[in-house]
Order: sequence, then structure tokens, then C-alpha cells
Amino acid sequence: MYDDGLIAKYYDPAYASHPALDDEQFYVDMATASGGVVLEVGCGTGRVLLPTARAGVQIDGLDASASMLDVLRDKLVREPDELQARVRCFQADMRSFDMDRRYRLITAPFRPLQHLYTVDDQISCFETLTRHLRTDGELLFDLFQPRYDLLMSKLGEEVPDLEWPDPNDEARLMRRSFKRTHLDLRRQVFEGEFIFRCFAGDEQLEEVRTPLKMSWYTLPQLQLLFKGAGLVVVHAWGGFDRCSIDEGGNFVFLLRRA
Repeated sequence: MYDDGLIAKYYDPAYASHPALDDEQFYVDMATASGGVVLEVGCGTGRVLLPTARAGVQIDGLDASASMLDVLRDKLVREPDELQARVRCFQADMRSFDMDRRYRLITAPFRPLQHLYTVDDQISCFETLTRHLRTDGELLFDLFQPRYDLLMSKLGEEVPDLEWPDPNDEARLMRRSFKRTHLDLRRQVFEGEFIFRCFAGDEQLEEVRTPLKMSWYTLPQLQLLFKGAGLVVVHAWGGFDRCSIDEGGNFVFLLRRA
């Protein structure tokens, strides 16, 4: 849950400045190795989709946000014709979409599955993803592993996280902070808000805010969701360097149809 127009406006320059975002090459390599058509769920502005297409992969992108897809389509028209021919974009709900293809690989980079807040939504999504896999198809996605000490710390406090030059005026600096305002440990959901501020030197020119709501998953919960959807684990990593699931801060799963 967020203001998709506001997030789309700042998404690319903000995450280009993210020092710990190291997933792009991992997803590109896995898509290239799959040897078939790929579906990226939660493709957004194409941060991962476009490098994948540039690597020669035929890929469909799906997102619920019209604003994010508008940014992606604006980028696509500046790409070579042969790359544009490899990409299709669709606005749809990841819980219930119905595509005209079955895929060798479906990916969901950067945690879109954490925008599913109820068990029913999670079950529907995994069933929909499985239905769109070929018989030899695989599903690849990442989530953060819950750190309850971090989730419960600084509740109600504003925490700065990213800053970047305003792409429309390099004399201006954008700064983003996050404030976690609510934590529901029973339902495994937190809520908060992103705060975007624009500065010229020390003078603040603008401030806008947008809400954020995310869920998290435990490992046994994920195992039950996989089993219910008819999926089995091929690999379970703790990060994009393929470290052990017990050593990293993420869940990175490669699944296949049972």
C-alpha cells in the first residue's frame, strides 16, 4: 500500500543511490540461464526488467501500478527496436492475473510478495504464479528475513535512509526518510511512511509523504504456502551471493512445480 504515482516519480533515482541493492545481476543471470520466456511480477519501472531484456531475454512485465508502468514504457521507447520486441508490459493484480503464456521462469524481485497482507491473498498469489509455470518451470523471488529487534526498534522515529541529486536540477538534493508508525506482530504487518524532502543547500523547498505497508513471512509459513501451491524448493539462499539461508538477511527461493 503506497502512493504509486509519488513512488514512481522518485523510484529510479532513489534506488540508483541505494548502497546495498545488489540483486540486479543475480536476476539477469538466472533469467539468461533459464532458456525460455520470463515473467517478472512487480516489474515496476523496469529496474531489473530492462537489463534482463538487454541481455537478450524475452520477458513479460506485470505490475499493478499504472504510474510505474508509464515510467517503464517511457524508457522502452528509447531502447532499440529489437529490445522493444522482446518486452511486453501488463497492468494486473499478482493475486489473480491470467496471461496467455506459460513461463520457463517467473521472477518477483525486490519483495513485491510482501505487499500481500492476508493468508488468502498469499495463497491466491502463489496459486496464480504456479498456474502460469510450464511443467518444467521455476519461480524465483526474494523477501527479507524478519529481524524482530529491528522491526521493534525506533518505532515512531524518523530514520534517514537515502539521498540523491534531483534529476531535474542537480543543484537540488533529495532526501528520503522512513518512519515506522505501527507494528502488528500477530498479523506480521508493519505500517509507516516515506518522507521525501527537496533541498537547495540548507533550505528545504518541498516535503511530500506517502504511506507504506508491508508484511513479512516466517520460514514455516513459506513452506506451507509452497506445499499448498504444489511447489518444491530447488534452492533456498540467504542472499544474492547464494550464501546459506542461515547466514544472510534475505530469503531467496528458487522453486519448481512438484
